[in-house]
Amino acid sequence: MMGEEFVALSLTPILIGTLAAIACALPGNFLLLRRQALIGDAISHVVLPGIVVAFLITGVVSAVPMMLGAAGAAVVAVVMIEAIRRLGKIEPGAAMGVTFTAMFAGGVLLLEQSDTSTVHLDVEHALFGNLESLIWLDATGWASLWDMEALAYLPVELPRLGAVLFVVILFTWIYWRPLKISTFDEGFAQSVGIRTGALGFALVIVAALAAVAAFDAVGSIIVIAMFICPPAAARLMTNSLSVQVAWSVLFATLSAVLGYVFAGYGRLWFGAENSVSAAGMIAAVSGLILALTAVFGPHRARSGAPAEG
Repeated sequence: MMGEEFVALSLTPILIGTLAAIACALPGNFLLLRRQALIGDAISHVVLPGIVVAFLITGVVSAVPMMLGAAGAAVVAVVMIEAIRRLGKIEPGAAMGVTFTAMFAGGVLLLEQSDTSTVHLDVEHALFGNLESLIWLDATGWASLWDMEALAYLPVELPRLGAVLFVVILFTWIYWRPLKISTFDEGFAQSVGIRTGALGFALVIVAALAAVAAFDAVGSIIVIAMFICPPAAARLMTNSLSVQVAWSVLFATLSAVLGYVFAGYGRLWFGAENSVSAAGMIAAVSGLILALTAVFGPHRARSGAPAEG
């Protein structure tokens, strides 16, 4: 009986949270080392107006319009950040701060002025997602994993995030060497013919794709945390880029699984009065992992980027 309840009620939310965490953490490693970690934060905020505009145009919240609207908003934000940085001649962090604050505020205003009473789209959803509701009611136990009829009723967020994670992994694998070289020595990368500008833009687009896919299911809080916390914690564990990426995947997975379990069962285990948001707990666990590595990580005292690939 416990197995049936776990598969139906907990398996898919945990898998969705894990896929979202890994999809954000992988490009987050390179953004962190390039000192562009706030780009993930910016993207997670700017997708909101894109989703709202897509809803206003189509009248429904469905995967394709939502993805297109959010992706369009993310691209607009990237262009705005670069334009503000160059035309205003201010540092990138300030340009990102102005852009994502203004666009997120615009998205909130649009959302509050729109009639979303017939759909599950509000400010709370934008922040926390709806991870707890992504259950698999047609599952009758572990055997459902091989039942094609039951698999047809999986939450659509699971295959969507699986496909996006595959794209992120494929991009990282194909462009591993150029990404590594341009991250640590942009001048040398340009001298050997690597188009660092185009590669950097492609990295941001991949990060935006991961953020957009994760946004509806897990909300902006988890997206922000996963872009930054697992890569930052992993960087304190090793001097090797490849090992750092592996650590970040492990930390992202631990954050998603432990965070979801603690959110659901913490009330029983820790004596709390109520269950808490899964998104908030997953982000909190990722922050705790980062704090632990900052205190106990073998490379917590070193400065500079990892030296090996």
